Amino acid sequence: MAKAKRVRVMPAKRNLELIMLIFTFGVYAFALAQVQLATIQVLNPEGWFFWSVPVVLALGFHMLLRFKASDADPLLLPLGFFLNSLGIVMIYRLDLAKPLAELDRTVGQRQVIWMAVAMLIAAVVLWGIKNHLSLRKYIYISMAVGVVLLVLPLLPVIGKTVNGAHLWVNLGPLSIQPGELAKIALTIFFAGYLTSRRESLAVVGRKVLGIRIPPARELGPIAFIWLASLAVLVLQRDLGTSLLYFGLFLVLIYVATARAFYVFVGLIMFISGAVIASKFMSYVGGRLDGWLDPLNEANYSAVGGSYQIVQSMFGLAHGGLFGTGLGGGLPQIVPLANSDFIMSAIGEELGLVGIFAVLAMYLLLVARALRVANAHSDDFSKLLAVGLGFVIALQVFIVIGGVFRVVPLTGLTTPLLAAGGSSLVANWIIIALLLRLSDTLPKTGTVN
Repeated sequence: MAKAKRVRVMPAKRNLELIMLIFTFGVYAFALAQVQLATIQVLNPEGWFFWSVPVVLALGFHMLLRFKASDADPLLLPLGFFLNSLGIVMIYRLDLAKPLAELDRTVGQRQVIWMAVAMLIAAVVLWGIKNHLSLRKYIYISMAVGVVLLVLPLLPVIGKTVNGAHLWVNLGPLSIQPGELAKIALTIFFAGYLTSRRESLAVVGRKVLGIRIPPARELGPIAFIWLASLAVLVLQRDLGTSLLYFGLFLVLIYVATARAFYVFVGLIMFISGAVIASKFMSYVGGRLDGWLDPLNEANYSAVGGSYQIVQSMFGLAHGGLFGTGLGGGLPQIVPLANSDFIMSAIGEELGLVGIFAVLAMYLLLVARALRVANAHSDDFSKLLAVGLGFVIALQVFIVIGGVFRVVPLTGLTTPLLAAGGSSLVANWIIIALLLRLSDTLPKTGTVN
């Protein structure tokens, strides 16, 4: 009697993912056409390069998910592609606003190439990591890699200083920002370390005034991360990365132990460090002055001054509720509009409605990460998913909050939107890890 042939049934979520991708491809094509018609009044064939390369890569990534992660979350890839393609549209639009004689009119083309590199690396990560639990074997290696990546910009010869910050490394013709990759390595380390120390951090220690104080040796990691964050601030002059690492550790230790004590202690340490830095470091003090009083002329040209913020404020006011339309504003007069202030460009040309739409995309992306964390039963998976989601959430808050004057300007890049290869690679790797985490959920806890 012949055996019945097994037929593999593809989950419906992959078809849903494809439908959302096709819709996003259409929006992307329309946006590119609108930019060209509004700026150069003709549909230039180079638009095919900007559209076809990302679309082919996204379809290839979708096919990889069908065969290697068929149960993965169906929203992560479309969300990542939507944000990345919107960033390319705005960067291309800013390129077209530059004079023809200007050499640096190819930032958009480089961003497309970096998107291709980032998605290919993310595909390799997804292919190579069959189960995310294998990462737990390498938590101390991850810590070492993270520390090395943070130290690299301080080394002679390869270290590079940009705008006073020591964040870059020169590798031949390429300049990379290793701190972007360090955040992934340190997230893996934090998740593994806190999983192994969860009980001692949560229940061990003496009570003082009704509050259980953990032993001094258990508070050591908090002090170490605090000192490491201050070292990043002092040595690399990077306020944003310092805030990101310390905030990430605080969130994960709270999720691991459910004790507000750590958050309270961490906030006291953060506030004390911020006050000291603002008094003794002109870089931080200038950022605070520019944040508190941006229209004061004395702050325009100060170290970390407010000129960018003021130009951005007028641009956002010009955009109003619905924006000037793609190609209809003047976002190019804001310094670094294609990187640090890309949300200012989006706000001017797509208006407050466009800003809310972008924030909704980020909110969905983080929400899917938290749903994955909630559906997993083991602590390492929960902490890893929360950490990866929170890296994106905190970075968005710090960057966009700086542009809108909710918090002082820090210098981080907007995930998936801003120009920059290192950031793009890091954030696509985060998406790949979240896809793997969602694919390995217990069948009873599948995220739909």
